[in-house]
Amino acid sequence: MLKNLRVSLLLLIICGLIYPLAMTGIAQAIMPYKADGSLIVDKDGTVIGSELIGQKFTEPGYFIGRVSSIEYNAAGSGSNNYAPSNPAMIERTEIDLQAFLAANPDIKQEDVPADLMTNSASGLDPHLSPKAAKVQVPRIAKERNMDPNVLYQLVDKHIEGRSLGLFGEPRVNVLKLNMALDQLQ
Repeated sequence: MLKNLRVSLLLLIICGLIYPLAMTGIAQAIMPYKADGSLIVDKDGTVIGSELIGQKFTEPGYFIGRVSSIEYNAAGSGSNNYAPSNPAMIERTEIDLQAFLAANPDIKQEDVPADLMTNSASGLDPHLSPKAAKVQVPRIAKERNMDPNVLYQLVDKHIEGRSLGLFGEPRVNVLKLNMALDQLQ
């Protein structure tokens, strides 16, 4: 019995204290920006958000990100994991689609990219497909009284390639794009 208690205590110290502290120290030494949460700060040093966690943009002059079933609350990431045939999923998608079409009257329903109406597995994805960002350009150009071509170029400039050149799809970070949009004006 005493032997089991000593082994448990030893493993608790190794796995619960030494290992996490060592990994945190190594991460801070090798990649401090990522270890600190990939935080984005403005020119005054104020933290605006993380490039890894999506935010809700409600103003019509900004690009909106993906839907989040958890309202972008990083404390409890995840989604409802509804099947496409689930009535609650169909209702939520229809409401979101109608709201998007009302805010973007120049867009036809069939031209709305799926990633604007679906959430990611975590509900926190900060990225959109380039098509999902570009479909919003007419609304933003009108709202900000800007040349749409300038906004299309801005989106193109913020397209991130595949991870390691082969994983995932090209994407646009919505927070970074909106920050660049604010810098234009």
